[in-house]
Amino acid sequence: MGIPEAGDLDALIAAVDQLPFIVAVCEGPDLLLVAYNAATRAVLPGRDGLGRPIREVISDLAGQQFVDAYYEVYRTGTPIMGRQWRVHLDQPDGSVHEMYATFTIVPWLAADGGLRGVIGAAFDVTALARDRQAAEQETERLRRRYEQSRDVIDALQRELLPAGLPVLPGLQVAAGYLLADADTRAGGDWFDAVTTPDGRIALITGDVVGHGVTASGVMGQLRAVLQERLDAGADVVEALSAVDRLAGRVRAAYAATVCLVVLDPGSGELSYCTAGHPAPLVIPASGPARYLPGTRGTPLGTGGTFPVGRARLDLGDTLLLYTDGILERPGAGPDPDGELARVATDAAAGRALHDPAATVAERVCTQTLELLVRAGGHADDITLLAAQRVPPVPEMVLDLPAQPEALRGSRVEIARWLGAAGAAANDVFQLQHAIGELATNAIEHAAGGDKVQIRARLEASGVVEATVTDHGGWRAPERRPTRGRGLALTAQLVQSLRVEPGPDGTIATVRYPLSRPGRLMTSLDEAVPAAVPAGDLTITELPGDDETRVRVDGPVDAATASRVRQELLRRSRGGTVPMTVDLSGVGHLSSAGVSALHELAAQHQLEKTPLTLFAAPGSPARRILDLVGLQSSTDHSSTG
Repeated sequence: MGIPEAGDLDALIAAVDQLPFIVAVCEGPDLLLVAYNAATRAVLPGRDGLGRPIREVISDLAGQQFVDAYYEVYRTGTPIMGRQWRVHLDQPDGSVHEMYATFTIVPWLAADGGLRGVIGAAFDVTALARDRQAAEQETERLRRRYEQSRDVIDALQRELLPAGLPVLPGLQVAAGYLLADADTRAGGDWFDAVTTPDGRIALITGDVVGHGVTASGVMGQLRAVLQERLDAGADVVEALSAVDRLAGRVRAAYAATVCLVVLDPGSGELSYCTAGHPAPLVIPASGPARYLPGTRGTPLGTGGTFPVGRARLDLGDTLLLYTDGILERPGAGPDPDGELARVATDAAAGRALHDPAATVAERVCTQTLELLVRAGGHADDITLLAAQRVPPVPEMVLDLPAQPEALRGSRVEIARWLGAAGAAANDVFQLQHAIGELATNAIEHAAGGDKVQIRARLEASGVVEATVTDHGGWRAPERRPTRGRGLALTAQLVQSLRVEPGPDGTIATVRYPLSRPGRLMTSLDEAVPAAVPAGDLTITELPGDDETRVRVDGPVDAATASRVRQELLRRSRGGTVPMTVDLSGVGHLSSAGVSALHELAAQHQLEKTPLTLFAAPGSPARRILDLVGLQSSTDHSSTG
């Protein structure tokens, strides 16, 4: 093909001018605009661009990377492309036009191969970009709506499941619940542990067909009916018959399955029924695990019966109830029942993951879940409920000298006894503080007595009854306006408080039900907060070398409160200069410590200088400050 003649060249230029996309041709090192078509003139109205450098023609785009792109292509000879770049163009009337462009800027080569200039071509894709943005916004709206719905279902599930599992003499109970990995999320699986009037415990796992709010709601109804019947003393058949009648009336409850076990922790005797549900697994203290025979009970609402089986757990044996989600996993092998038995046995024996602080029942629940699910995931909710028979913890008896220095050792012994009973960290915290307050009160008020006795026992109902007894007459302590908080604080920490003065001393009695939380997880990676370690009292300066900004670590009790009060008043010059105190490391804050802080706050209020008390959320000090209302006169902002 030869070189076009003049008439043909004009026709070619006219054809380029009609192209439906933007074209701009720039020549020479200054990139003078030598040609651009009608589509280009349409987006650059009122601009006389021919013969001018491209940087002048589109100067309003200088900060939007387009001008730099033209000169970069001329400098390097390498094309530059962009997809749906947002562009703001100044208009003759002073307004700004927004468009989106997909473009290519390429070198313009001369006949001899040398670089002659740069050619830019672009498509106005504003409509396409707007459609994409609208689609993304709708997707985001639907995603937020889905997340909100899922959160509602998850929250509903958490509210409907038991807040805690009872801690009984001779029995340690634990549960693990892993929410479904599918889009439908929380469903109708549930667990429960109900103490009966005769001192036995009913262990329950159940599964309602389906997922979502309806399944969770039905699960809540079934659980409530079972709990009410068992609280009233119903046996296995009576309790299941009650929920069977409910399933006959509530359509969504039809064909729900239940495993109900009623266990006597003292003797190990148990009765059970598998109403369409997988049979429990027994993990002996030694030897292979075995499944209890299924009782051939029918799913709820289907018109069948509820035969009862009987068995016995020896000391050290662990009973595991579960829902079929643990068996019907995507990654399950050809023998899921055998796999569950092997993994649970290894977890019980401590041959799986290293977790010496967990009970056997807790290891069976949490580690079995993690080890079986981590390879293939899970499509359905999974519930595990384990109970191990253990020797009952004996009554605790502590005889203390009537001296404040003895209180710290008593807290250690109380924590050790509660730990042996299976108490959770929160209950240890509550009872340590409550019993400590009573012991402090006894030491301060008992005149003529040289000993204080603390006794505690775990009743068959799972309630700790603790008494603190002094053996002296009443005496009034040193009068301070901030004292007298011990009994009030104790009453807030426990279920009940009774104080009985007598001629031979005073007996203070508290009652507190123990429970351990089940693990309700949306993933296996949910963290467990670490306990604050106990230690000696220290007062150190925060970063910045300022003695009025300090951190307190260790116990602030009757033995140390005076030191804390004196040291903080010294550093604040009697409250005349602002002060910041970080209490996050205080593992025990007694009423004596609270009184010391109140005195410090009152002094700062008198001097009209700020006092900032800070305790990290969830820390023992923060919980006590919130409980006694001290935070109302402090600022909980970060201490930096």
